[in-house]
Amino acid sequence: MAYSHTNKKGTTYYLHSKEVTLKGGRKQRIYYFAKEAKVNAIDAMPEGYIIVENERTGLPILKKG
Repeated sequence: MAYSHTNKKGTTYYLHSKEVTLKGGRKQRIYYFAKEAKVNAIDAMPEGYIIVENERTGLPILKKG
């Protein structure tokens, strides 16, 4: 089951993760939320991160805490 977060507006978002290659060739893992659980959905929140919400849109964002 994918990790989910319900924002202040009552919308549920699912946490996803994927590895991207930057212009210099370095690989970096990114985390993002989507309204549907898809292929890259992960089961647990990564250690050392907290969830904050955009005040205007309510979109959850992972932040190092």
